[in-house]
Amino acid sequence: METFKEEQKKWQSQIVLTPNFDLTEIKIVAGVDLAYWSEEGADFGVCSIILINYVTKEVIESVSVADRITVPYHPGYLAFRELPLILKAAVCLKHQPDIYMFDGNGFLHPLNMGIATHASFYLNKPTIGVAKTFFNLKGIEFVMPANKIGGYTLIEADGLVYGASLRTRENVKPVFVSCGNWIDLETALAITMALVTKDSRLPMTTRLADLETHKQRKLLKNTP
Repeated sequence: METFKEEQKKWQSQIVLTPNFDLTEIKIVAGVDLAYWSEEGADFGVCSIILINYVTKEVIESVSVADRITVPYHPGYLAFRELPLILKAAVCLKHQPDIYMFDGNGFLHPLNMGIATHASFYLNKPTIGVAKTFFNLKGIEFVMPANKIGGYTLIEADGLVYGASLRTRENVKPVFVSCGNWIDLETALAITMALVTKDSRLPMTTRLADLETHKQRKLLKNTP
């Protein structure tokens, strides 16, 4: 655990909350999610990465990789459990995404090192975290955004902005957007909104990745 904490602190000082890219040049966006299951006393996981054409919203590529999970779950250190499988899936991609979106948090983390931020240092790409549920950080409660498309409120404490509660559609629960790395919150919110369709409150990148992980888990679970 101390080793995990030391590594996160090492990377924490290198987080950059400004874009290292021009939004107009974004062509391919990746959505990343994982699903887990246990079998005969062992833990397994599958990581799915879906690549979306940012302009046409068409699926370009889908990759899924499954393997045994050897790192146990520890609150605050989920990235160490997920990262090996994410990297195995990423190297299988035939196309290079311009940015990665994760079903999870980034800067919205006790050490600002959620999976979206942690993975950025290994993927060497800008990243965004989009979580379905709120990560209760330091007792901070989020303020519900206005019930309008694109409405958001900042999640902040002690003068530091950790992310935003974003209403992607009317009359649905918000999602929680945070920077991963090499991006600012305004750009992260804009990209998230650009990838939301009428089918879900989630951006299609992480939504499709989520659906694919469940599909793959169903196929792989208890497979001889």
